[in-house]
Amino acid sequence: MSANKILIVEDDTPIAELLAYRLKKEGYDVGIAGTGARALQMANGAHPDLVLLDWQLPDMSGLEVCRQITNKLHIPIIMVTARNMVEDKVLGLEAGADDYITKPFDVREVVARIKATFRRLEKTNDAPPARNELRLHFAGLTVTPSTMTVEKNGRQVDLTPLEYQLLMYFYENRNVALSREKILGAVWGYDYFGNTRTVDIHVLRLRKKLGLDNEIRTIFKIGYIFEITD
Repeated sequence: MSANKILIVEDDTPIAELLAYRLKKEGYDVGIAGTGARALQMANGAHPDLVLLDWQLPDMSGLEVCRQITNKLHIPIIMVTARNMVEDKVLGLEAGADDYITKPFDVREVVARIKATFRRLEKTNDAPPARNELRLHFAGLTVTPSTMTVEKNGRQVDLTPLEYQLLMYFYENRNVALSREKILGAVWGYDYFGNTRTVDIHVLRLRKKLGLDNEIRTIFKIGYIFEITD
């Protein structure tokens, strides 16, 4: 099996080289882009399996790079940036990032998040028998697990792999109260790091894309419940 390819988008050379050195030691195939334009070129050409993306690049915003990669290629993106305000994290996740790490960071945490992302993708691809039904019908949706496609009122809705995983986790645990920490561990694949805002933003995006405001209910101080009868 070939090594997973990771694209590091970072204009700070020492940081980029530090990440590349450690990730190569972990067995990954690593490429580096110092600008947004170069990142888009490499993403389209090399099709990396994951992108580590800095926010502040010399030629364009990392948010724009994130949007373009997410909309076209659906490659998982982890933003690595010095911007640490909650509002910044919201913007990054809304732009399509799967995860968000602030600088200064511990390289071990970056590696752990990357490994968790790849485990999540493998879990999605190796769906259990219950997901291998030809089609699932619930909450006004038609889901085809073999192709990971979702339709609403006959129209296909474009979900990222992470959004699809989150939807299926809700479906498999329908009508059960789920804490944010439990969702984070099950879908993102790592333990609680002190902030579950990532879960909230992805739930918000899922509700908006699929029109599930009434089905995915917020439980005050706990988390969420996916209430369906079909």
